[in-house]
Amino acid sequence: QVHLVESGGGLVQPGGSLRLSCAAIGSIFSINSMGWYRQAPGKQREMVATVISGGSTNYVDSVKGRFTISRDNAKNTVYLQMNSLKPEDTAVYYCNTRYKSDVFRTLDAWGQGTLVTVSS
Repeated sequence: QVHLVESGGGLVQPGGSLRLSCAAIGSIFSINSMGWYRQAPGKQREMVATVISGGSTNYVDSVKGRFTISRDNAKNTVYLQMNSLKPEDTAVYYCNTRYKSDVFRTLDAWGQGTLVTVSS
């Protein structure tokens, strides 16, 4: 079983920056992808950014040019650098990984969520 340990959320003023971290801990054969999702009050969860094992990244249009996802394969850790934050970025951010526990099984794991609040 894999656990995702998130950190880095908090309160920041508009225009500010935050960096989220997420470490995957447990029995991992290999990781297919890691990413960040978010859910604002009254809204559905949406993908923010993902990075696959080959290094390719994908972002929701609303964060392109402001957020950067990166991954440390040796540490099974993913980061989300968030710059030029806006009030509409306020949400609970969830880390996700799609991984193989062995050659045959592909599983998903989710973090507990970390709150990001952008407000003056």
